[in-house]
Amino acid sequence: MAILNSIRKRGVFLIIIIALALFSFILADVIRNGGFSSEKSLTTVATINGETLTRDIFMKQVELTQRNLGENGTTAQAMNMVWDRELRNVLQQQQYDALGLTAQKEQLEESLRMGLASNPTFQDTDGVFSALKVQEYIANVKATNPTAYQQWLDYENNLKSGALQTTYYNMIKAGMRSTLSEGEQEYRYQNDKINMQYVYVPYTSIPDTDVSVTDSEIEAYIRNNAADYEQTPQVDVQFVSFSEAPSDADIADAETTITSLLKDREVYNSNINATETLKGLENTQDYQNFINDNSDVPFQDRYFFKSDIPEAIAEDLFATPLNGIYGPYKLGNNNNISKVIGITQMPDSVQSRHILIRYQGSFRASDAISRSKEDAKAMADSIARVLKRNRNKFEALAKTLSDDKSNSDNGGDLGYSGPGKLTKDFNDFIFDNNTGTLGVVETEFGFHVVEVQEQKNKQKAMKFATISKEIEASEKTLNEVFANASRFEVAAQKGDFSQIAKTQELALKPVNKIGALDATIPGVGNNRSIVNWAFEEDVSVGDVKRFSILDGYVVVQLTRKSPKGLMSIAEASALVMPKLRNAYKAKQIMATISGDDLDAIASSQGITVQNATAITMAAPTIPGAGAEPEVVGTAFAKAAGETTSLIAGEKGVFKVRVTAVNNAPVLENYASYANQLNSAATPAVNTKVYQALKNAAEIEDNRANFF
Repeated sequence: MAILNSIRKRGVFLIIIIALALFSFILADVIRNGGFSSEKSLTTVATINGETLTRDIFMKQVELTQRNLGENGTTAQAMNMVWDRELRNVLQQQQYDALGLTAQKEQLEESLRMGLASNPTFQDTDGVFSALKVQEYIANVKATNPTAYQQWLDYENNLKSGALQTTYYNMIKAGMRSTLSEGEQEYRYQNDKINMQYVYVPYTSIPDTDVSVTDSEIEAYIRNNAADYEQTPQVDVQFVSFSEAPSDADIADAETTITSLLKDREVYNSNINATETLKGLENTQDYQNFINDNSDVPFQDRYFFKSDIPEAIAEDLFATPLNGIYGPYKLGNNNNISKVIGITQMPDSVQSRHILIRYQGSFRASDAISRSKEDAKAMADSIARVLKRNRNKFEALAKTLSDDKSNSDNGGDLGYSGPGKLTKDFNDFIFDNNTGTLGVVETEFGFHVVEVQEQKNKQKAMKFATISKEIEASEKTLNEVFANASRFEVAAQKGDFSQIAKTQELALKPVNKIGALDATIPGVGNNRSIVNWAFEEDVSVGDVKRFSILDGYVVVQLTRKSPKGLMSIAEASALVMPKLRNAYKAKQIMATISGDDLDAIASSQGITVQNATAITMAAPTIPGAGAEPEVVGTAFAKAAGETTSLIAGEKGVFKVRVTAVNNAPVLENYASYANQLNSAATPAVNTKVYQALKNAAEIEDNRANFF
């Protein structure tokens, strides 16, 4: 009671304390997320030079794009496609606005004419594009079909965007025309040639271990070349997997279960309050219903050739007699038992021809088909009677009467077909009957007058009733896998992740340089939850967490977390170290060389003087060294007989004596070479301009918040 009285006396004071605590909690979250305006990060996908892409519009486009990609399309793919499109549109539109570019009426009309010229909806009675028809169409859909009208507006906007884009890039290209002077320079690059002698001391002549490069030198190089070593936020992880694969006991139980379906069994039927016998695979004659009731794979009412069967079981399965049982056998993750229910000789391909008579309501029948099913059957029977008397009329009747226009001009010829390639009743007719058989076959397409023309490669074929059941992990196995993953997670949170994995003989899998927008992790697959976790602010290097995946669990440890900015010394070392090391080696090599005499230098360095002929600036390659643009460029600045100073090249230190300069003859006009430069530059203009706009833009990208 004393405590309660104390609380009552200080009630107001406690309320103030609690309020301040709540406010500080909210304030901390606001600061962590970028201020009170951070709500924008939840509603804005990106800000591009001050212009926002809102979440609602952007994600609707992502959903639509993902639907268009089909069942194999991922959210990450769709989001990246929409992002690239929208970023390009915004950056380009900002340029159009800054330049005052607009799509003129004449441009749009021309774009409409070109885009719709072949569409009958917009043609007059002479088959010519009509602007009047376009206006009639717009007025009609605006009044009667809002969806179609919106699609038309979208189409017009796309045309406007295309016209503006063409104008914008044409303006840029017009300002990039190469001059005749540039053409002459290109001509010289390609055709002026020099011969030279040179000595070449490769950097590999000094062991890497003899050259010391410090971390501070690497850090200084990174700072001085910052543009080359910038990186987006990245994380590294390592993980171990726990698969929910069936145990040995599960596999044994699955085999027992499928084997039990061979024999008849007694079951109690509550409907009749009595025990009844259910036939097993050995004795049943109703194969279709038996297989469909007891198998994960439905009954296939067809014959198979030996080549159709997996090689591992084909020999033994085809040696099984009629009504014999083969199995149980395993294919993939399924247990199987097969009973041979048919053996025959069958061709592997059949050539046939047909005349199709459709009726109203048959599959793919056009509105022009008005005959009834009965009339279609009577017509097909009549044609068959005529053809049985005279097969020579088949081609002519096919051309005039067949409703299958894809082959009617070829006399109804369907070419050669393998088993199961055509609709079932049609397939059965041409494979079950002999060459020359003619008859009428009904399918969902209508009535076919069919002739079997030729059958090839008759061979043994078999029909099977196959029970196939997936081998699944039991509840006990699933619980054990979960428990093992959980125990590892707890142990790894307290101890050494790598050592625990080694002790438990679990494969440790590292994955490096994961970006905030990545969705797929090698060895795991598509899993945004792992990426999102790794980039959370309160997740630190060394943290461990368990995640569910498609076939079990992974336990993941965050091993590196790099913010946006310059690479660390460790990250950049592999790139920077060779450059600094070669620079130091060049200094050491140059310190051991003096004088201009190539023979003397070669003798002192234990190398030989080498020759190179017909070297051009366009192809600055030196025999035995490879591409050395700086060395070749320096040599081109010398006259015949002159010697360069020592040059630090890509692969080593060079000294060159120019022995001959062979300048190409002067041309009257260098327009063709200027045109070469234009042709080479023009295809890349759009890509390079867009890249330049993107590099110059201020972009706040919040996509990672939305998937």
